Amino acid sequence: MKIGVVAYQGSFEEHALSVKRVFDKIGKGEVIPVKKPKDLDVDGIIIPGGESTTIGQVALRLGLLDPLKEKINQGIPVLGTCAGAIMLSKEVTDAKVGKKGQPLIGVMDASVIRNYYGRQRESFEAIVDLEEIEGGKEKFVFIRAPAISKVWGKAKALATLNDVIVMAQEDQILTTTFHPELSGTTSIHEYFLRMIKR
Repeated sequence: MKIGVVAYQGSFEEHALSVKRVFDKIGKGEVIPVKKPKDLDVDGIIIPGGESTTIGQVALRLGLLDPLKEKINQGIPVLGTCAGAIMLSKEVTDAKVGKKGQPLIGVMDASVIRNYYGRQRESFEAIVDLEEIEGGKEKFVFIRAPAISKVWGKAKALATLNDVIVMAQEDQILTTTFHPELSGTTSIHEYFLRMIKR
């Protein structure tokens, strides 16, 4: 199994380490950085946290945005965390400035509010109930986190925090508004790898 992590900025190294920890449990696999369309020959893709506008603009400039969208539309499993969740959603607004004109992949029936809880200093840790993915309660890190304000169509909420959606899935697309790769648990990465057809 080969997992690609979009590697422009953000916590792509931490995601790669989390995936390697899961491979140690379930068997062989490799993780590669994705920067250009030629790097998309993988079984699953992770779009990490970071600055969603920057990731989108660099992906657009390097010609990755459209091929990535095409691969996702063809059914490749994808995990988007924080900024990745923003990029995968069809509707994005910002808590402060309203509608944003940023490059998006826009494949998931979800609406996301950027910076929902505030800026960097409003970052926090919280316990999230993962019973929908056969997990227990786990502590996760929220850094300048967005909120998934609604889902429709085939998308469904998998976890909420104070009635706000923090994890959602539509077919083979999985998004979290928190950072599983910074949280010392591999439960989200394990669930994602189970989604990939072996």
